[in-house]
Amino acid sequence: MPLALEGKKAIVAEVSEAAKGALSVVVADSRGVTVGKMTDLRKQARENGVQIRVVRNTLARRALSGTQWECLNDSFVGPTLLAFSTDHPGAAARLFKEFSKDEKSFEVKALAYEGELIPASDIDRLATLPTYDEAIAKLMSVMKEASAGKLVRTLAALRDQKQEAAA
Repeated sequence: MPLALEGKKAIVAEVSEAAKGALSVVVADSRGVTVGKMTDLRKQARENGVQIRVVRNTLARRALSGTQWECLNDSFVGPTLLAFSTDHPGAAARLFKEFSKDEKSFEVKALAYEGELIPASDIDRLATLPTYDEAIAKLMSVMKEASAGKLVRTLAALRDQKQEAAA
């Protein structure tokens, strides 16, 4: 069913606005996925700070032109599902990677992060990025190990110093 010009302008404006606030974008093809599974995917996306839009290719190209996501234009072939990560750059990639494990017909076409086009085969580059909480936990464990190691070295040096003084 053809869209009126005003409807197309509204879609372009919505997608363009979502793209402005996005940290990364993932393009996928959802042919063959049931409506129920897509509803579950959309629910998980909302919970993870990911906005999902099904957009016509020409409207997607128009909405992303002049943005850092313009590098995705060549991937707009066939049915297009756009996912904009707003909270964490790897959220959409992680979500789609997990979803494609169960749904073999779901295909990730391309990804973009900071204006760089990432092929679908390299989805792990974004999907394995640690979340903020995971990064803080890793940093704290490294700091804890470093301080514990320093304490051990200090105690060993103090022991050596006392042994030398006793001898």
